[in-house]
Amino acid sequence: MSVMLKTKMTIAALQIISICYVGSVCAEDNVEFNTDVLDATDRTRIDLSRFSTENYITPGDYLLDIRINGQDVSQQKISYVAAPDGKRSLPCIPGDLLEKLALKEEARLMVKQVYENCYSLESLPGAKLTNYAGVLDIVVPQAWMKYNDPSWTPPERWDAGVAGFIFDYSLNGQVTRQLDDSDDYHSLSGYGQAGFNLGAWRLRGEYQTSYYSSDHRYDFDWNQIYAYRPLPMMAAKLTLGEIYLDSEVFDTVRFTGMNLSSDERMLPPALQGYAPEIRGIARTSAKVTVSQSGRIVYETTVPAGPFNIQDLRNSVRGTLDVRVEEQDGSVSTFQVNTANIPYLTRPGYVRYNLAGGAPSRINHKVQGPFFLSGDFSWGISNAWSLYGGLQSAGEEYTAASAGIGRDLSLLGALSVDATESWSRKPDGDRLKGTSYKLSYAKTFDEYHSSITFAGYRFSQKEFRSMAQYLNERYHDYKNTGREKELYTITANKTFWADEAGKATTLFLSYTHQNYWNRHSQDRYGASIGRTFRIGDISGISTSLSAWRTDYEGKKDDSISFSISVPIGDNRWAGLDTQTNNGKTSPMLSYTDNSDYNNLWRIRAGASRDGDASVDGYYQHRSQLAEINTTASYQQHRYLALSTTLRGGFTATRHGAALHNSGATLNTARMMVDTNGISGVPLNGQTAKTNLFGIAVVPDVVSYYSFDTRIDVDAMDSDIEPAKAINTTTLTEGAIGYQAFGMAKGLKLMGTLRLADNSEPPFGAEVLNADGVSVAMVLEDGKAWLAGVNPGETLNVMWGGKQQCQISIPSGTTEQSGTALLPCR
Repeated sequence: MSVMLKTKMTIAALQIISICYVGSVCAEDNVEFNTDVLDATDRTRIDLSRFSTENYITPGDYLLDIRINGQDVSQQKISYVAAPDGKRSLPCIPGDLLEKLALKEEARLMVKQVYENCYSLESLPGAKLTNYAGVLDIVVPQAWMKYNDPSWTPPERWDAGVAGFIFDYSLNGQVTRQLDDSDDYHSLSGYGQAGFNLGAWRLRGEYQTSYYSSDHRYDFDWNQIYAYRPLPMMAAKLTLGEIYLDSEVFDTVRFTGMNLSSDERMLPPALQGYAPEIRGIARTSAKVTVSQSGRIVYETTVPAGPFNIQDLRNSVRGTLDVRVEEQDGSVSTFQVNTANIPYLTRPGYVRYNLAGGAPSRINHKVQGPFFLSGDFSWGISNAWSLYGGLQSAGEEYTAASAGIGRDLSLLGALSVDATESWSRKPDGDRLKGTSYKLSYAKTFDEYHSSITFAGYRFSQKEFRSMAQYLNERYHDYKNTGREKELYTITANKTFWADEAGKATTLFLSYTHQNYWNRHSQDRYGASIGRTFRIGDISGISTSLSAWRTDYEGKKDDSISFSISVPIGDNRWAGLDTQTNNGKTSPMLSYTDNSDYNNLWRIRAGASRDGDASVDGYYQHRSQLAEINTTASYQQHRYLALSTTLRGGFTATRHGAALHNSGATLNTARMMVDTNGISGVPLNGQTAKTNLFGIAVVPDVVSYYSFDTRIDVDAMDSDIEPAKAINTTTLTEGAIGYQAFGMAKGLKLMGTLRLADNSEPPFGAEVLNADGVSVAMVLEDGKAWLAGVNPGETLNVMWGGKQQCQISIPSGTTEQSGTALLPCR
């Protein structure tokens, strides 16, 4: 019988034995194995003690993956101790793991302490612990748990991460060469954050910078410096420093002080809100900048055509200024009023926002009276919510608000509120005014449509928000628009959603804002898209968008139509036509998305003036940064190039790495350590370990379970991971840390021999210096070793401890045949 055949038979026998070990199908607690089924010469030297008792684990310390009621928790060292009857072993549950179980108080009192920092769940009725394949699976009846939402990770299991430094950036450069003898133009702008994490605290400084060649002006500002920390058990967030008030009741105001507020991201998904969207049409490849009170909150480069910005922070509220800078130098601006969906809260729960401090400006100067602000929402019942708040700076300014929200069930959700303000003018006179607001939202599942938000707001002439009061009182902004009426609605509808190839989506948006002291503002539009097939060609898509903006007395009309036909694997040919204020520019296009990390599009046609026009868009995603580049040429007018570079840098005591980074600030990130092995791809190759075996996976959604995955299929064949996935839940802004056991090297067959020329027992394990298992000893001391290197020393374990060591001979290759490995 050949060695390979005998080895396969031995492995099969071991798998049968393992059924009793892992699957717990053996009827007896203690099992005696008939070793005659194993093709081993010396059956007295077989170490199967760990298989002889159901789920028996040799006493000792083990690094195990933890699973609680089916949810993965990060790895942890677990000690197994001998049971009093001497026939079993018991896992010691350390205190920090016991907290992660999120037990009710009465259940927690049932848990017995065995030794110092060692608890047993045997006294908890229904609890069961099973160890298999390196996983400690803990099952606790739901009756003993604080929470009952399997799709949500409770706060006891959230990870605050490790201490470290972060630096994120988004840079945009633009160069325009004028062909009509006018001045050339170039600019550079950027924004981002730098900071440090220590425990649960995050210190952050948000910056923005710009340079414009037209007036040789350079600016750099730290526009916001603050520190914050999550308070998980309160479902709240504490912030100190320069803050933008994030209130569901009052408008945004910048101040220096303290803010304690409920953070609904810590709540189960069904209880969370939404983030605003910004839609528009770019005539050429353009830079879109979204700012609020002079602070950049988002900036990116978009190709020509309709754009939809969806990844703004959900804390962004109030009026946003949108600036679209085309590559021909023209600029269009409009405002977006981000509205809140009806302010409803779950029954018996109170959401709150408390703040105190002094108003401050972007130059960090405090200007204005000290004020206190507080708002709340109380869920009275399943249908009713009561909300309101108070904002006061003594005799200078006070505002009070009260409202009620109603869940109308099949009819949607509705809220109505009123806010009254008392303010002092610069000349000492006092003003009193009221603002009324109505909000409505409804999803019609049966009709595949929804009214995302519909709202109306009316403010009396003498009503002032705190920001308006400060502008008039201290900044002399007498011409600041004082809002009178605001109508807004956004809705979408999908037609023929259940018919393949006929689904058509319609999006509508309308905003009307008028003022007591200046021109009104209107913005409305619609977009419709459909994917269908003609004959054998499927995946043909069409879209039509139309927008009108009337802002500060200027009208801007844009219409965009496009059709694309697939001509290969993720490749399309298309026609794009845009009309802007009556001038039309048709363009033929070719798009290639076949490589996820390299997307590009090129278009050629005519400009609005009838001249030849060519533009292109290229996006490159790498592990170090994301690059978006656009280029445009218009005959007789200009040649322009713009690039956005977005990335970050993270450093901890475990290492440092450059990495890709999204535009959203204060997202969590995961640092991955692969034991010094470089080139390991992670999470769909969004990151790859550097020369030091360190990588950072960016843009991890806070408070959601996140899987850090090794892309095994894309990994070099000489790398052997001990496991391929780790799961954790990070708090806001956290730097998570995951270490993956890795072995890199040869694969070869070895024969282990002890000093007396006998072999280690069947089932003994071979580990490298990092504790990664590289082989199990089979019959006659044979072992198939994976991920080993010439000259490397390996530890051989049996009986629960290290027994001897082997060394891989220098000069060994995978073609060396079976190697003799003395175990000393």
